Amino acid sequence: MAANQHYTESLRSLMQLFGRLPGVGARSAERMAFHILKSTPEEAFALADAIRSVKEHVKHCSNCFNLTESDPCAICADQGRDQGLICVVEQPKDLLQLESTGVFPGVYHVLIGRIAPLEGISPDDLTISHLLERIEKSRATPAPVREIILATNPTFEGDGTSLYIQQTIGAKFPDVTITRLARGLPAGAQIEYSNKAILSDALSGRTRV
Repeated sequence: MAANQHYTESLRSLMQLFGRLPGVGARSAERMAFHILKSTPEEAFALADAIRSVKEHVKHCSNCFNLTESDPCAICADQGRDQGLICVVEQPKDLLQLESTGVFPGVYHVLIGRIAPLEGISPDDLTISHLLERIEKSRATPAPVREIILATNPTFEGDGTSLYIQQTIGAKFPDVTITRLARGLPAGAQIEYSNKAILSDALSGRTRV
């Protein structure tokens, strides 16, 4: 933005940082910077402290890779959950959306993405190897993994990721049942934007693959 040259160095720096956020253009970055400038010191520093706290305390669960401030996360640590039933999702946001339905009794595994060769994302870039380790380690527990629900997004990349996981688990653990969400979830849809009723039907109507 040409007018930026007339702003102070610190204000220009703040605008540039805001401008790096997803979906934030130059005008929006300018408005956000001036909002901070007009805020009270307490409000501005509270925002800064919240950002610092998130970066210092929020991490991925070492078991399922959900976002958490404790390790393992609350879902993995809940002994009331069915540890033998794992729902595999692409992102933590998908986990939260599925969990909001209140109908899933098992646990989750977050891939942190999906296989996308054109973007240079391969299976090794995801947490698939950790999922295989979870299944293997569960064999020595009272609740071995018996079913994997593939809940990747119904997109080209999501379907390809599910197929890869299905084939990989099927070859190594043929006794583990693999299911997919029912196609009440429209093709091309994103889980994080689906309503609770659709997700609840998709979970309860999952099919074996």
